Amino acid sequence: MRLRLTTLGRIVDDLGSTFLDIVAAPDDMDVDVATVQIYDPLDELGTPPGTILLGVGVEGGERICELLEALGELGAAGLVVKSPVAVDERVRATAAKTGVVLLGLTRAASWAQVAALLRALLAEGDVGGAGEPAEAADDLFTLANAVCELLDAPITIEDRSSRVLAFSGRQDEADQARVETVLGRRVPDKYQRLQEERGIYRELYQSREPIYFDLGGGMLPRTAIAVRAGDEILGSMWATVTGPLPENRRRAFADAAKIVALHLLRQRAGADSQRRLRADLLSTVLEGGRDAADAAARLGIATERVCVLAAGLDETAMADAAGREGDRQRFCDALSLHVGAIHPHAAAALVGSVAYAVLPMHVRTPSTASSTASSTASSTGSSTASSTGPDAEQRAVRVAQSFLARTGRRFPAAIGVGRLVSTLADVGRSRADAARALRVLRARGVSGVAAAYGDVYFESLLLQLGDLVTAEEQPPAGPYEKLVAYDAEHGTDLVGTLQAYLDALGNVHAAAQAVRVHQNTFRYRLRRLTKISGLDLDDPDARLAVSLQLRLYS
Repeated sequence: MRLRLTTLGRIVDDLGSTFLDIVAAPDDMDVDVATVQIYDPLDELGTPPGTILLGVGVEGGERICELLEALGELGAAGLVVKSPVAVDERVRATAAKTGVVLLGLTRAASWAQVAALLRALLAEGDVGGAGEPAEAADDLFTLANAVCELLDAPITIEDRSSRVLAFSGRQDEADQARVETVLGRRVPDKYQRLQEERGIYRELYQSREPIYFDLGGGMLPRTAIAVRAGDEILGSMWATVTGPLPENRRRAFADAAKIVALHLLRQRAGADSQRRLRADLLSTVLEGGRDAADAAARLGIATERVCVLAAGLDETAMADAAGREGDRQRFCDALSLHVGAIHPHAAAALVGSVAYAVLPMHVRTPSTASSTASSTASSTGSSTASSTGPDAEQRAVRVAQSFLARTGRRFPAAIGVGRLVSTLADVGRSRADAARALRVLRARGVSGVAAAYGDVYFESLLLQLGDLVTAEEQPPAGPYEKLVAYDAEHGTDLVGTLQAYLDALGNVHAAAQAVRVHQNTFRYRLRRLTKISGLDLDDPDARLAVSLQLRLYS
């Protein structure tokens, strides 16, 4: 099950004038857009068909023409460069010949913001082809534009957490606060705090009519209305205005909120069913078996040379069960966006409380490997990877670390990375590796960290051994049991002495320093514990056995 493609023409319709201007274009703008990538001059240009390439640092007519030619051969959809764009007849002719649209990005927008915005639009699947009629379950953007025309004011539609679900055109007529909101796809914290302090949200959610307010401070006035389904508040709709709306437009705004509510309800129902289906299909792939190939085909994911990622949120500070579930889903959606931008045949879904992703790792040729060793998949969108398993796994770790670096403030999490596998039958092994690596990271109590299973192999084995000990209710035994009993009866710490000795690899001087006693005192305690327990410290098997018990029971 793949998200349906949108077209370049429709993206320009939605983002035009506010963010993107058409600089040079062929006659046909009805070109399918599949993904967004960021240009890296150090990386081999290998964009899949339907790519919008963000030309960071690209300037000058000659360089633009070279890129347009290369992108045309690859079937790319468009090239975005920062305005003002050096355009002449040669640039226009090249765009017309190659079929690649050249777009200019307003200088007020950052590349990172626009990349996230475009990827979100593509992943949501809520824009259709240019000129298509609105679809009730999807096209909030068309509805926002319609309300914009009704009110003669730029519109945003937001959820309960002030995330932007859709926005109209003409945002360039609004103020800096609105521009930051649309670029970030969320109302910035400083504006949320201001509106909370002024009681705007309280008034908004208590009223069933549009409210008007003017915060001043260089911000234009707003008219806003809560979007409701009965007593449930689904979100809100905001218009940037120059003054209070006349009564007929206030009524039109209130009526539009009812239509938005229907859209949100149907969108939520559709999204929930799609997520459940996606999770079921990915679970089938991860488990293997006779249905795995069919599930992989329905998801549209690669099943050769893949690594599985297991991503888990740090939920220790989350008291609200409903809030936890919502954060898990948003976290999974963000992971899906991230891996989908790296490879079109990647997939992610929430399975239980863990977000799993299947990430293809293609073979890299030696020449490509040497020329791109310093670049990362997350920043370039490259789908190539090293040809050996450990190298591919470390590349997958870097992809995971890049994702955590981008989302860590909102979603403290850890990610385990499974082994590289070459067949569908082995995907389950990679999934098990990833889950075990994630468990180790959670046991450490860390977030913002990614690790391959091979890097935490021994810690994982200890956790599994601990599970066995717990399941079979096995108490301590042998010399370790005797030392624990002696310490409990006499108030001593011979177990601590033994731990220090083993940690120091038998170096009495270092061990004595660790427990802050004289070396002679430490030697006396060591002789004492060997006599009491019968432990032979010269026997490597005995040392291993007691070391394991120290790790398992301490």
